[in-house]
Amino acid sequence: MPTVQQAVTLTPELVRLDQVSVYRDNRDILKNVDFSLHKNEIVTLIGPNGAGKSTLIKVLLGIVHPSRGKVITPKKNKMAYVPQKFNPSHSLPLRVKDLLDLEKCDRKLRNEIVRDTGILKLQDSKVQQLSGGEKQRVLLARALLRQPDILVLDEPMQGLDIQSEAELYEYVRSLPERYNCAVLMVSHDLQWVMQGTQRVVCLNKHICCSGLPESVQQHPEYLAIFGGQRVPYQHHHDHCAHGDHVEACTHIEHPHIHPEPEV
Repeated sequence: MPTVQQAVTLTPELVRLDQVSVYRDNRDILKNVDFSLHKNEIVTLIGPNGAGKSTLIKVLLGIVHPSRGKVITPKKNKMAYVPQKFNPSHSLPLRVKDLLDLEKCDRKLRNEIVRDTGILKLQDSKVQQLSGGEKQRVLLARALLRQPDILVLDEPMQGLDIQSEAELYEYVRSLPERYNCAVLMVSHDLQWVMQGTQRVVCLNKHICCSGLPESVQQHPEYLAIFGGQRVPYQHHHDHCAHGDHVEACTHIEHPHIHPEPEV
């Protein structure tokens, strides 16, 4: 695997893929992948469509078994997964609070997560009737209620407006420290990739390059895939959108996501 400048990681290793390959229908889905995730680390997985990102996640979650190679876990990890899409049957009368009740945790923690993900007013809503952005918030809240060692987010910005995206960036950054979990995110949002993560892994069936965002951004294989896009912008969440204007956020000091405005 091509090497670039690596982030300094001192935390314990949670999971490691050792020369993992996955074959399906006589073709390579993943080929000789070496990958590791450490405690309280934020890693973003990028790559073109068909690169094997979803398969790599399924290997980590234990849904897909490698055709070759090993998945090494020093201890049993509790995993939580936020998928790209969640469309339960309309014949299933599932309310938001029913979905959250599937995860048992301390009441204080539940109230904090529900508030910080901006879904307090959605508790009695049917999941099927939520907007795309509301579903993403609910799924994120449910994942955090599991109190996972590893939180996997698959394109979590889908369906969110620009303000909510910015707030979610900051909220995800705060999760390792607040909830003692590692975060693995799949994202096509290069702004997040280059500004909101500690390590970037560029996948195209094999790992093209991996390391610090600013180093990966200069790597030839990254440039071949993404065409030299550079992202200097960084958003710092020090305001909130209330209605049609921006004002200082004073009601909660730590990173959080606001509810969608009522129509």
